[in-house]
Amino acid sequence: QYPDTLPEQHWEILRRRHPGGDEQIKAILASTKSFATSYDDLNLTPPLLSTVQARTFIIQGDRDPLYPVELSVEMAKSIPNCRLWIISNAGHGPVLGARWSEFLQTASAFLQE
Repeated sequence: QYPDTLPEQHWEILRRRHPGGDEQIKAILASTKSFATSYDDLNLTPPLLSTVQARTFIIQGDRDPLYPVELSVEMAKSIPNCRLWIISNAGHGPVLGARWSEFLQTASAFLQE
């Protein structure tokens, strides 16, 4: 469904970057979308995530078309010493553009804790 809702301007950007055309773009989007329902890609299971020892900061837009918010919530619950920031009205790559300065402040505060 995601390729069907991608704005035409985004399609044009992707077409310039991917010489394989629309079929290649659809395959990339399908592959990326499948990460949300499969742990086989990176084995990011809750038991494995619970072994992470580094402080972790997960950031996600609440309107991400590729990954459901629940995936980040599950990851954050599984990783000890993890902070989760869900950005309202934001999609994939929620800190880019207008939210960049907010991200810099928030990430800086996290790193200084």
